[in-house]
Amino acid sequence: MTHRDTGRVLMKCLSLTQPWGTLVVSGKKLIETRSWTTRYRGPLLIHAAKSFPAYARDFCISVIGLMPTELPFGAIIGKVVLKDLRRTEEIAPTLTDLERLYGDYSPGRWAWELSEAEAFETPLPWKGSLGLFEVILPERKE
Repeated sequence: MTHRDTGRVLMKCLSLTQPWGTLVVSGKKLIETRSWTTRYRGPLLIHAAKSFPAYARDFCISVIGLMPTELPFGAIIGKVVLKDLRRTEEIAPTLTDLERLYGDYSPGRWAWELSEAEAFETPLPWKGSLGLFEVILPERKE
């Protein structure tokens, strides 16, 4: 949403631990799993968290084949569209093995269906937050 008076854009944002943030904005991870739900649907910025726990580093190297030095941290790295949310129990049987590997499909969780992934050419340094948070960006000139 663009504010006419300020010329800035207000958007919802979600922080993800790497390498899952990069997988989302590259369109390789189409579903983000969460323990919580939201009524929000629409454009969603993706923020790569600053922290990089050992399990994420191991997953990055052994499963994805990326070196941690290839990933941005502490920055907004792209955007997607949050299309819908479904229970993980409902969606898990329809997933590829790779998509199932990328998320936690334990019973009782939520599958956030994502589309229109776009990685930003230049990550925008930004402090993340828990849950969905709002970000006010300068309007991009194309």
